[in-house]
Amino acid sequence: MRLQGKRIAALVGPGFEDLEFWVPTMCLRAEGAEVVVVGARAHETYTGKHCLEATTDMAAEDANPGDFDGVVIPGGWAPDKLRRYESVTGFVREMYATGKIVGMICHAGLVGISAGIVKGHRATGSLGIKDDLVNAGATWVGEAAFRDGNLVWGRVVADIPAYCCKLVEALAER
Repeated sequence: MRLQGKRIAALVGPGFEDLEFWVPTMCLRAEGAEVVVVGARAHETYTGKHCLEATTDMAAEDANPGDFDGVVIPGGWAPDKLRRYESVTGFVREMYATGKIVGMICHAGLVGISAGIVKGHRATGSLGIKDDLVNAGATWVGEAAFRDGNLVWGRVVADIPAYCCKLVEALAER
């Protein structure tokens, strides 16, 4: 259990990609981490693209970055919704600024763009956001998963295993 004592925020919102949320969440918990589900509102239940549900433990505005070792952002339609909340982008921005691990997969890079943390970094995700990442100053990389500084990137659902490995590795080092 490499992540014993670590506390990780997992962001969720409407239309999240079920596997990109649940598989990393279960993986982190299996490694001993406490995973706290964070969203725009506390105690809100969201349905994923494939009908799995997730309920938030707390609102982003109540999440103190100092209480967490990292944040994980799934893809799906949720990133486009979550990026509209300053409480969410502010939380992600502060996590990044303080050297915490920020994991993003598929469309999650939209939150990273709005938080202003992708410029100058290598990035990947769904091809649907490639231009957005490049226009925000990132360098597109067509790899399944990798780490660039304190950012951990995963491309798409098929790359979840590689993403989870990089995520656990990065969090264990911190």
